[in-house]
Amino acid sequence: MAADDPKTLVSTDWLAAHLEDPDLRVLDASYYLPGMGRDAKAEYAEGHIPGARFFDIDEIADARSALPHMAAPVEKFMSRMRAMGVGDGHQVVVYDGAGIFSAARVWWNFRLMGKTDVAVLDGGLPKWRAEGRELEDLAPVIRDRHITVQRQAHLVKDVTQVASASKLGDWQIVDARSPGRFRGEEPEPREGMRAGHIPGSKNVHYASLLNADGTMKELDALRQVFEAAGVDVGKRTITTCGSGVTAAILMLALHRLGNMDVSLYDGSWSEWGQFEQLKVETG
Repeated sequence: MAADDPKTLVSTDWLAAHLEDPDLRVLDASYYLPGMGRDAKAEYAEGHIPGARFFDIDEIADARSALPHMAAPVEKFMSRMRAMGVGDGHQVVVYDGAGIFSAARVWWNFRLMGKTDVAVLDGGLPKWRAEGRELEDLAPVIRDRHITVQRQAHLVKDVTQVASASKLGDWQIVDARSPGRFRGEEPEPREGMRAGHIPGSKNVHYASLLNADGTMKELDALRQVFEAAGVDVGKRTITTCGSGVTAAILMLALHRLGNMDVSLYDGSWSEWGQFEQLKVETG
């Protein structure tokens, strides 16, 4: 069991002990890839951790972009959080229905907006359920809460910055997709995507950072996974994946290991993979 840290990762025991805290806010950030056959909103309505609000990563996003769930503009993020009763002085805990999957994306979203008192629930809803803990199907009573946001631009990279890093090698680029997708041997889940990876990038499948029960591995084991993939856990890093979701799991793990110089490529392969002028490596 990883040590509880309210800025990165907390256990189900920690959340159960703090569930009645007046300044705790729990968010259900469940999201599923096309083809998984799961409806995150419907599952939330059927049962969620008491008091949890639903964070829709497809809606709390930049509607101006054709790319999936790009980070929302500051004003939209603030508006949605106020309406959800999430604001200044709150400790936020984010979970999802897969274990650790999309919750890390919302953890990064908050950090991007300058909010650091936010943690992912280790093992997520599956672990909470497996332990027989309480669920409810009632919508929480929400009161508006003021929120102050200061966007941290260094935590996100765009395609131009990633292309420069790929060419110059001054940042290491780490891809969270499966080895088959990284090598270009498996098809992408979204149509129109080329197969392969960003030149010079390394592959750490997000699932390799997790235990069988969906919790995150201990620090020594995390370090071993990164090092086995040729990743220097102390070097500045850009994380990427299919659409910027599981890339945040890599960032979460690197933060656990003490590397705070990590940025996320928001467009990820959904952007890189569609433009013929951007080089692609396979194998």
